Amino acid sequence: MQRLDHVGFVTASIRDAAPGFARSIGTTWNGEITHDPLQQVNVAFLRGVGPQDPSVELVEPVGPGSPVLRFLERGGGLHHVCYEVPNLETQLTLSRSCGGLVVRPPLPAVAFGGRRIAWVYTRQKLLIEFLERSTT
Repeated sequence: MQRLDHVGFVTASIRDAAPGFARSIGTTWNGEITHDPLQQVNVAFLRGVGPQDPSVELVEPVGPGSPVLRFLERGGGLHHVCYEVPNLETQLTLSRSCGGLVVRPPLPAVAFGGRRIAWVYTRQKLLIEFLERSTT
């Protein structure tokens, strides 16, 4: 079963955006920023109150090859939703059968302790990040 893990928001500067963003959704930011060299981004999470509450992920492009740089150049903002799934390959097969396009194949994500993620663009023009559930 899928669980909404977070929504991703692209911004030019996490340090500039995070305090106001956290206030606007009634949470706090711990100041932690994680660099992911494979995705060429920095990310920070604004966590929900409860452990199962979805988070807001702030995403900042790092360098000219960042996959979110062009999105930021068009104004940034709400970028994707992320669902945690029990099996990434099974989910990608299902997504393809529904007409989804896998735009980024599975790769480990630093922000999730090396758990794998993949990106799918749906026929409904929604970008979904799938996060493989931890096996531990």
